[in-house]
Amino acid sequence: MKNENPIGLFDSGIGGTSIWKEVHSLLPNENTIYLADSINAPYGLKTKEEIIALSCKNTELLLELNCKIIIVACNTATTNAIKELRAKYDVPFIGIEPAIKPAALQSKTQTIGILATKGTLNSELFHQSVANHPDVKIIEQIGHGLVQLIENGDIDSPEMEELLKSYLNPMIEKNIDYLVLGCSHYPYLIPQIKKIIPSNVKIIDSGEAVAKQTKKILEQNNLLNNSNEKSSQWFYSNSEPEVLKSILNHQEDVIFKNF
Repeated sequence: MKNENPIGLFDSGIGGTSIWKEVHSLLPNENTIYLADSINAPYGLKTKEEIIALSCKNTELLLELNCKIIIVACNTATTNAIKELRAKYDVPFIGIEPAIKPAALQSKTQTIGILATKGTLNSELFHQSVANHPDVKIIEQIGHGLVQLIENGDIDSPEMEELLKSYLNPMIEKNIDYLVLGCSHYPYLIPQIKKIIPSNVKIIDSGEAVAKQTKKILEQNNLLNNSNEKSSQWFYSNSEPEVLKSILNHQEDVIFKNF
């Protein structure tokens, strides 16, 4: 495996770009390949077997493109498939799961909210994380419809505002002081969420932690790219890439391809 080989990332669409941005910010010398499986979004409504099959398919494409490490930039795919991926493929995997631990440890009200997909909230890995914090009340809410609206570019729509209010207001009434975003799509909703929740409620997502873990694993495996050449950033999508392009509109030297 060459140090110049790219970091691979995949998600059920554009949401994992929130993870990519953190990775690229921390590791600007690294080449990256991002795979947006938008045709199959959202993963959160699929069975565990379907999620594993799609995750294997995405992994194999990234391995064909010589990726040296793979970030599963999707909470649902991580919580349902990463165990199988690590057993099947000889490449380091970085997962992304809801940041329950930091929220639970820092909560003053001992009540935190988590907004996530059905697939994540129903997963064994998620239930294990919850069980580790028996003294904290965790308010779970499935974000029905949020991923589809984000994929359609309707982040600022009245429908999005109404959905978010219906999901967040019951959490606010139960006195949460931390809101955990359990889907890599949801950081794009932070401006809308901040209009609804009180200022004392802190929002936590996993992007920065994933970037730091990626750097750590690359260092441990002597795989950091020390080249002085300008890095390349490739984005593959299997649907119309217009929303993907609009979300990355401030990024330079980004190359888009269909697969």
